[in-house]
Amino acid sequence: MIARRSLLLSASALAAVPAAYAQDKPWPARPVTLVIPFTAGSGTDTVARLLAERIASVTGQSVVVDNKPGANGSIAATTVARATPDGCTLMFTTNTTHAANPSLLKNLPYDPVADFECVALIGLAPFLIVATPNAPFNTVQELVAYAKANPGKLSYGAGTSTAHVSGETFNRIAGIDTLRVPYKSAPPALTDVISGNIHYTFIDVGTGLPHVKAGRVKPIVSTSSQRSPNLPDLPTLREQGIEFDLDAWYAVFAPARTPAAIVERINGLVREEFSKPEMQARMRDFNVILKLGTPADLAAFQKAEIAKWTRFVKEAGIEPEG
Repeated sequence: MIARRSLLLSASALAAVPAAYAQDKPWPARPVTLVIPFTAGSGTDTVARLLAERIASVTGQSVVVDNKPGANGSIAATTVARATPDGCTLMFTTNTTHAANPSLLKNLPYDPVADFECVALIGLAPFLIVATPNAPFNTVQELVAYAKANPGKLSYGAGTSTAHVSGETFNRIAGIDTLRVPYKSAPPALTDVISGNIHYTFIDVGTGLPHVKAGRVKPIVSTSSQRSPNLPDLPTLREQGIEFDLDAWYAVFAPARTPAAIVERINGLVREEFSKPEMQARMRDFNVILKLGTPADLAAFQKAEIAKWTRFVKEAGIEPEG
């Protein structure tokens, strides 16, 4: 059994990757619950479970992964916002709940800033368009041409805010009309692409790549700012003349009023573990671009992201849902 340890951070340690754990702090005093706003099998779930393993290994305390999909992640976010602020209920989430939802949903039951403490940004998750193998197109130019010749005939799956906003922005910029089919998370949308129930979806590389390699879906284009190292021959939208890109991101949040010392200890643990060579290799396998930093770094990043997603949603003409 690994001895229970907690992380003690100094000011100098926060300027670099923290390395020392101490035993004079009680966190976590009980099992940790890591709440995820999407289903098992999503890219968010996969990376979150790696973090759960590391928290358990480092602290000797058990970690429960609690998937709470639905309502664009609002169910999970509200659960965490109302939890006891002792660092034993955390949220591993994305831009969906903490940047895009204020523009996508009316009457949001939580405040993504006021109801949470920023703990740690993990990294960026590049996206792809993948299509059912029998789709009548193989490139993004062919997709656009087919959609223009057959308005309203193509359907795409949107299981995340990134997929939703990317899909509608893509439609606007390309001048096409396609049908959005909403899902609770990315894996069910991908399943329907594989079965041919819908034509394509926007999916993070970590979730979509195994199905691309197995031939269950065909990659059409990268929707991110750069090509995926795991699919180096797949061009980006910008390389194909469509001036748009959008990445998702992963981060950890705690309920508001969680003590700063606990937030700093969790942040240090995250940065320590994800900076290890074996974890960096795992993130490369999942095509996650690490972007580690302090709680203050995440707060500044989130502020900028809320402004960016507000602009994207407005420009795409997406009306908030009730």
